[in-house]
Amino acid sequence: MTYVVGVVGGGQLARMMIPAAEALGLDIRILAEVEGSSAKLAASEVGDYRDWSTLRQFATAVNTLTFDHEHVPTDFLHRLVAEGVSVQPGPDALVFAQDKAAMRHRLSSIDVPLPGWSVAETVEQADAFIFDQGGQAVAKTPRGGYDGKGVRVISSGSDVSDWLDAGPVLMEQKVDFVREVSQMVARRPSGETVPYPLVETIQKDGVCAEVIAPAPHTTPDHISEAARIGVLIAESLDVTGMLAVEMFVTSSGDFLVNELAMRPHNSGHVFTEGAITSQFEQHLRAVSDWPLGSPTLRHPWSVMVNLFGDAGNDRIQQILDYSPLVSVHAYGKAARPGRKAGHLVVSGDELDEVLALARAAGAIGAASA
Repeated sequence: MTYVVGVVGGGQLARMMIPAAEALGLDIRILAEVEGSSAKLAASEVGDYRDWSTLRQFATAVNTLTFDHEHVPTDFLHRLVAEGVSVQPGPDALVFAQDKAAMRHRLSSIDVPLPGWSVAETVEQADAFIFDQGGQAVAKTPRGGYDGKGVRVISSGSDVSDWLDAGPVLMEQKVDFVREVSQMVARRPSGETVPYPLVETIQKDGVCAEVIAPAPHTTPDHISEAARIGVLIAESLDVTGMLAVEMFVTSSGDFLVNELAMRPHNSGHVFTEGAITSQFEQHLRAVSDWPLGSPTLRHPWSVMVNLFGDAGNDRIQQILDYSPLVSVHAYGKAARPGRKAGHLVVSGDELDEVLALARAAGAIGAASA
């Protein structure tokens, strides 16, 4: 009997699970939000995952339920678990990717480095935290923010009075960091855990634009510490599937955990061609409780560049014509300024050459995107 994995969400992450599932011989089914989604090739159902009957009907027809995003109501997931559905990651773990304040509370109980933080319910509480931080802080909506949305650098509690009217706001230290990195970890329900090489992420306008694997200028001690942090979080929170731990690196070389994602992640796209086992194959192996694959890099260096705005046929052909060394992934999305429409990966022996080629290829057609 073929093992069936159900994915809630029809975005690009679900889309890129499809070829990995086919290679493993898995039956992948997707509950997409709308017709014509990125993952339409495997969208067996289209419906609202926030509707209990729709979600239950989909979930009870698969062997394992997993996610393209973190937004499924956890009370629904608890009900599915009570009915015997394998939900990976489970709701008790997923809540820490859904709610940043809950994540900060939980991580404070284990041995991982965090920036200063607090939860404010009033303008006065926000002002007190800002004062303690020297006049500036980062405010975040606990739920719903991503790619720079739901984040503000503030110098007064009044700067988030509109958010406070709706509920508590997470306040964080404004970290003076020198770069950002991501530690990806795969973990299966039976406990096997595999960390990937640490990668550096380069942001533009609050959105990930480039990823370098492995993270350059990183000592063996830093590599070991990043893996320790990632594995400890995965085990302590009982995460299954892929986990991305986004971290700041300070001028002294210390890590500070920023945010978590419990699914394949933009920072892991570089491993699609760059590693022996892509994050999409690894996620499917992990949530199915199958043996995990090797995360070893195939080349000394790999670079991923996001394609924003448009990744239609014309632009993709231009990129492919530019160099046969570029691998491209288009997400099948309508063109829209600033939208992640695809990405490309370049691998090789010399970082400067790989980075230059990836950036040049990513710039092709960008002006008209």
